[in-house]
Amino acid sequence: MTSHSSPMPPAVPEHVPETAFGLWFLRTPTWTLHVLERAMQDLERLIPARRSSYPVVADVGCGWGRSLKKLHQRFAPQRLIGMDIDPAMIAAARSETEAEGLRAEFIQCSSSRMRLEDDSVDLLFCHQTFHHLIDQEEAIREFYRVLKPGGILLFAESTKRYIHSWIIRLLFRHPMEVQKTAGEYLALVRSAGFEVAPQSISYPYLWWSREDLGILERVFGIKPRAEREETLINLVAVKPQQ
Repeated sequence: MTSHSSPMPPAVPEHVPETAFGLWFLRTPTWTLHVLERAMQDLERLIPARRSSYPVVADVGCGWGRSLKKLHQRFAPQRLIGMDIDPAMIAAARSETEAEGLRAEFIQCSSSRMRLEDDSVDLLFCHQTFHHLIDQEEAIREFYRVLKPGGILLFAESTKRYIHSWIIRLLFRHPMEVQKTAGEYLALVRSAGFEVAPQSISYPYLWWSREDLGILERVFGIKPRAEREETLINLVAVKPQQ
């Protein structure tokens, strides 16, 4: 008697790849200065009990690798790790660090299945990556797993209000059904077991995070409303000591 096994269901993608425009934009000085550097400056001031050095620093979704030199300069790691699901990004980031004379190691993996040991990272950097992920709940649990007790997560993310805006829909590609508000992202991080102090949360409202790209304020002097739905959330979360 011949047995017939059921066909395997198609694999569910773990992230939504960026558009050609998005990949180009991530290499521009505008991204490096106004998006990445501004986020790092904001996150750094939110860190509680800031140490002079964090021995193991990892970047989740390192992309072109522009963050790695900045992380090295700020946190003086003995081990610097860049992770990305895209092999082309891993290759590009490796070339970037080699050109800078920077020692780093690279791991190709998804954020929801990170190839790192439990309790192995002192500082985990996740900048403008989370809104590309489909299984966000599993990813945040992975972040918690790989951090050492007392380790910190630097989390900088665009919210549903921004990702759903017409200009972002036009230029970029994201899994729209999983996008979250600032409050929902904060709740998600805390639900994984992280501690997030009120003073370690920031809601920047930068020109590039507005539907009009800040033109109303920069050109016409029209200030944004004080009460609004936030488009960005930056926070520093701590894995409790066990």
